[in-house]
Amino acid sequence: QVQLAESGGGLVQAGGSLRLSCAASGSIFSINAMGWYRQAPGKQRELVASITSGGTINYADSVKGRFTISRDNAKNTVYLQMNSLKPEDTAVYYCAAGVALLHGVSWGSWGQGTQVTVSS
Repeated sequence: QVQLAESGGGLVQAGGSLRLSCAASGSIFSINAMGWYRQAPGKQRELVASITSGGTINYADSVKGRFTISRDNAKNTVYLQMNSLKPEDTAVYYCAAGVALLHGVSWGSWGQGTQVTVSS
């Protein structure tokens, strides 16, 4: 089992920045990918960014150039640096962990979520 704990959400003005953190514990050696999803009310859940143990990174088109995903293996933590935030970034952000396969990632563990609100 892998437990994920998110932090760093909050209220920020448009154009501002936030950094989300996700600390993994438990059977962390059973995963090789971590990522961030978000879901706004009435919207589909979407994958924001992901990173594998091999360093492969993917971003949603909507956040490219603004968000950066990174990891600290020593701390078993993944981060999402969010810059130039827009009101449409407002959502609950969920950390996820899983196994990266050739055809995609099998996400098996989820955090509780952290609210990000961007005001106009």
